[in-house]
Amino acid sequence: MDDMTASTPPRVLTVAGSDSGGGAGIQADLKTMLALGVHGMSVIAAVTAQNSLGVQGYWELPPEAVRAQLDSVLSDIGAQAIKTGMLASPVLVETVAEALAAAGAPVVVDPVGVSKHGDSLLAPEAVDTLKTRLLPVATVVTPNLWEVEQLTSIKVEDESGLRAAADAVLALGPRWALIKGGHLPGEPVDLLTDGSAEYRFTAPRHDNRHTHGTGCTLASAIASYLALGEDVPAAVGKAKEYVTGAIAHGFPLGDGIGPVDHAWRWR
Repeated sequence: MDDMTASTPPRVLTVAGSDSGGGAGIQADLKTMLALGVHGMSVIAAVTAQNSLGVQGYWELPPEAVRAQLDSVLSDIGAQAIKTGMLASPVLVETVAEALAAAGAPVVVDPVGVSKHGDSLLAPEAVDTLKTRLLPVATVVTPNLWEVEQLTSIKVEDESGLRAAADAVLALGPRWALIKGGHLPGEPVDLLTDGSAEYRFTAPRHDNRHTHGTGCTLASAIASYLALGEDVPAAVGKAKEYVTGAIAHGFPLGDGIGPVDHAWRWR
């Protein structure tokens, strides 16, 4: 650690599933981190077989493999921020929560419950573990409306319901909740709150179906900006800007939903 020079970029760790199609999961996380100027590292918790049409299968890694990856990275390299994505089962959620509680870095939890195609990526019995073990160690949790319902049973029908949903999520223990309202009718609005301060982020709705990986990308972008020294509201604002551009530049891939373009600022 001592010989890390000023030229070493901040380090960000993603703990998530691999997406063989390259649009979401670990692959999206690492591309986002590279695009935003941080050093990305990964702990793979599950391997998916997926493409533009959907998820054809997933296999969890054994808890000891996940634990060993976490120990390996955190004991030697360390992290300025950590992002979690697909954790699949109760034992993996528990393994990860335990390591993160001890890590002392800000944690962005993307409570991945279902893929863009509607494929379930979290065992029903893991939802409780997520609520009781992982959310209490989260600095920011970033559920979409479907995940809000999965976590709190609250169904948000319009923008006026976002705050009640956020309060219910905050009751589970994270410091900040970012409720993503992208699936509401009208202009998309996301609500960020820590229970007292409240920020609303709007973005133009792009008429673009190539949105595979948006949730992974947003959470990784927030973690990257936290590692770069931003506070939570600023990190979310900058991450939203990056993701909005990435969606606008999303491209077709295969026969289904294409990915966002992580490299849009370079092209």
